Amino acid sequence: MAEETNPETPDETKTPGDAAQREPAPKEPAPTAEAAPKRPAPKKTAKPKKEQPALTAGTPENLSLSTDEVEKPKVVKAKGSKNVHSGVAHVMATFNNTIVTITDMKGNVIGWSSAGKVGFKGSRKSTAYAAQMVAQDASRQAMGHGLKEVEVLVKGPGAGRESAVRALQAIGLDLTVIRDVTPVPHNGCRPPKQRRV
Repeated sequence: MAEETNPETPDETKTPGDAAQREPAPKEPAPTAEAAPKRPAPKKTAKPKKEQPALTAGTPENLSLSTDEVEKPKVVKAKGSKNVHSGVAHVMATFNNTIVTITDMKGNVIGWSSAGKVGFKGSRKSTAYAAQMVAQDASRQAMGHGLKEVEVLVKGPGAGRESAVRALQAIGLDLTVIRDVTPVPHNGCRPPKQRRV
């Protein structure tokens, strides 16, 4: 085999086999370049350590998927809880919306909700299912103040009258009185034009 001389260093001679050995030499600095990005890696691992205690504190310990736990209402104790044991639930069911307001016996509001607040839009706000969700939302707020028994005053001709009352009963409140307080005129103002359905 003929020996080749390197023009850069005339003293050194190399064979064709040496050329294959010489090529990996420029690739040696590449691992040092890869090692440089590895230095920030401990910073990345440090960030999840800060987040993990917050996640473990917020997650519930019981992770079962049974339907009994899903259906139970979550009653959160209110920050400035007033310890109200009995109150009044005002259900206003119109043709377009359902609003449930729960007050104490003096009339101070301790929980309220409406179909729009729960997340319904348009014609779905006037449905019986929307009224059920509204009653549950308002009663959860009121139960956070310690509400146990409630007097129900229903107003308006809407579709959510009965379903709102049933939802209040199903969530665990004791209903003492259910009264219809829809205002009836004694031939005072002219009524609106007849409703077309």
